[in-house]
Amino acid sequence: MSHTRERAGMVTRKPQRVNEAPVSVQRPPHRPTPRAEPEAPGGSGAASGPAGLAGIRLTGRGGVLLISAVSLVFTLVGHVFSSALVSGVAFTAACVGAALLVRPGDLLSLTVSPPLAYFLAALGAEMALAAGEADYTRAVAVGMATRLADVAPSLFLGTALVLVIAVFRGLPANVRAFSDELNGRRPRNPPQEKPRRNG
Repeated sequence: MSHTRERAGMVTRKPQRVNEAPVSVQRPPHRPTPRAEPEAPGGSGAASGPAGLAGIRLTGRGGVLLISAVSLVFTLVGHVFSSALVSGVAFTAACVGAALLVRPGDLLSLTVSPPLAYFLAALGAEMALAAGEADYTRAVAVGMATRLADVAPSLFLGTALVLVIAVFRGLPANVRAFSDELNGRRPRNPPQEKPRRNG
């Protein structure tokens, strides 16, 4: 009887399966995909300034042309209103704008140009205003002398402001590079604009 029970117990036992436990599959941790911030309309953040002029850059000739064009237009406007102050204020504002917008590598050529730019603009205006005069050459000469005497303070102020702004924007580096070029030395790194921080 005992042998029979032992055999029955042996029969009722189920063999254990080795691979019965479920295999746990390890999944890689979920990494959220970084969201790309939408680009502001009108360009990058560096180009969008308070007045929308932060991304505009002029060459040295472009800055001189800006001063000449503004001076010519407002010299004629000042003649209409019989006010030399209009021409002087416009020249000073054009000098500041050109000094801020010109590329750092062209600051040296801009700093020596404002008086010449105004002289050419005033000469063009006087030649246009003296058209039809009996003594054309004398009318132009008298008009130029009078106009330059009237706007002399503005000429000094505009030129000084260009120089001050250019110094803070990298004019000393331009002077060193120009000196190296004249002396045949290896040119140093050209002045570059400081990167603007968005936000």
